[in-house]
Amino acid sequence: MTAPVGIIMGSKSDWPTMQHAADMLDKLGVAYEVKVVSAHRTPDLLFDYAKQAQGCGIKVIIAGAGGAAHLPGMAASQTSLPVLGVPVKSRALNGIDSLLSIAQMPGGVAVGTLAIGDAGAKNAGLLAAQILATSDDALLKRVDAFRAEQTETVLSQPDPRTAE
Repeated sequence: MTAPVGIIMGSKSDWPTMQHAADMLDKLGVAYEVKVVSAHRTPDLLFDYAKQAQGCGIKVIIAGAGGAAHLPGMAASQTSLPVLGVPVKSRALNGIDSLLSIAQMPGGVAVGTLAIGDAGAKNAGLLAAQILATSDDALLKRVDAFRAEQTETVLSQPDPRTAE
């Protein structure tokens, strides 16, 4: 079986953002594959990827894109797998264009839209793991441990003036 998560992006320049999704999946012990698949420059490759993903063992697709940001929606149009869209920060409009392109999907073509940039990518990795954890008790325990660790980090330093 291949990796259960596919991380796709429109350009290799999106990797510094999308790496945060990969880092979260690494932290939680979830296998993934990474590919550059452009909605505009390689549409046939995108359609092939999305149509074949489920048959290859992928269960969740994380798609990052900037600017016009058609990648997540076009991937979702070709598969019934969950697609999580990460708006990559653009130079022109700081990612607002990306966010709106991903969030404004027509009814019937669902894309889970995350925050712009690094936090969105990190949360996409976490959300993908949580989706997979609905049928994987060991992964659910790792997600719970991650969340408990975050809580402990906050509780251990309640005074922001305290140096870490």
